[in-house]
Amino acid sequence: QVQLVESGGGLVQAGGSLRLSCAASGRTFSSHSMGWFRQAPGKEREFVAAIIWSGVRISLADSVKGRFTISRDNAKNTVYLQMNSLKPEDTAVYYCAAKFLGSSYDLDGGYNYWGQGTQVTVSS
Repeated sequence: QVQLVESGGGLVQAGGSLRLSCAASGRTFSSHSMGWFRQAPGKEREFVAAIIWSGVRISLADSVKGRFTISRDNAKNTVYLQMNSLKPEDTAVYYCAAKFLGSSYDLDGGYNYWGQGTQVTVSS
């Protein structure tokens, strides 16, 4: 069982930056691939970024490439989402997710542990 708690959301102006953190419980964090997803009002949840359990591969949605990056610190059981050059269309609730192991080819789905979400609002 993995429990996830996101933090770092807030209100920022367009062009600004935020760093989201996701703290995971348990002793098997290093065996889990981690992902970030987001859901805007009236829209379906969408994939944003993921990092494989070993940390050697990441995946980013086309809409955030060049602006967002994902990283992990296994010593702290934490995954981060650094968001730069934020746009109003990035406004959403951001969710952290985890799954055991995973491969480089399916980082955008198949997650079975989810956090409660953190709100990110980008003003124009």
